[in-house]
Amino acid sequence: MDVRQMTMQIYWVLGVLGFLVCLAYCYWRYVWFFRNPPRNPPVGESILSPADGTVVYVQIVPPNEPVISIKQGLQASVNDIVREHLAAPKILIGVFMSPFNVHYNRAPLSGQVQYVRHHPPAWQNRHMGMMHLRTVLKQPPYYRNSMHIVENERAVTRIAGRHKGRDLACYVIQIGARTVHGIDSFVQVGEHISRGSVFGMIRIGSQVDLVVPWVEGMATRVKPGQRVRAGETVLIE
Repeated sequence: MDVRQMTMQIYWVLGVLGFLVCLAYCYWRYVWFFRNPPRNPPVGESILSPADGTVVYVQIVPPNEPVISIKQGLQASVNDIVREHLAAPKILIGVFMSPFNVHYNRAPLSGQVQYVRHHPPAWQNRHMGMMHLRTVLKQPPYYRNSMHIVENERAVTRIAGRHKGRDLACYVIQIGARTVHGIDSFVQVGEHISRGSVFGMIRIGSQVDLVVPWVEGMATRVKPGQRVRAGETVLIE
């Protein structure tokens, strides 16, 4: 076989490989990414995960107290994440969604949508690569050097419901990544949504936080590094 024939074969192989890579990307980007498998919420009044992914922090904190130290000189409180002043102790749970997770978000409890507020980024959305790498390598703290937690655009949905016979309003914070093509909300203010039902999605890699008023007797059931499923995994009892 002469050099010309070998060169043509190499080009042919590279062309086929390139086509297969493009085909796989298109399938992931336009089909697999938008999958929405059915979920079966467990019986009871436990508070469920709003997102698929990896838990990156679980904190019980007073208002205005720093909950995580992102890097030297930069700390974040619950109020920084929710973009609202909250005057009582809260449970904060963050779930990182890789590009390969299901990106539909589900209601953590049944209740009425009180508001959906969109907050633009402080400057421009930052990449979530550092958090993604830490979750893959299982290197806590998973939030270290992740500036997106306080700077990226977000949609905050407040749902007022009940938990174990008490009124309770939680906040679901959808945080967009640099590669995000939109944060979608499928619910209207005043609408009643059921525990485990889809209320929105974030297109491409992102993070979803849950903020719940802490009440004596509440217990968290997850820890950083744990994998969770939207609408099925119990976060708080």
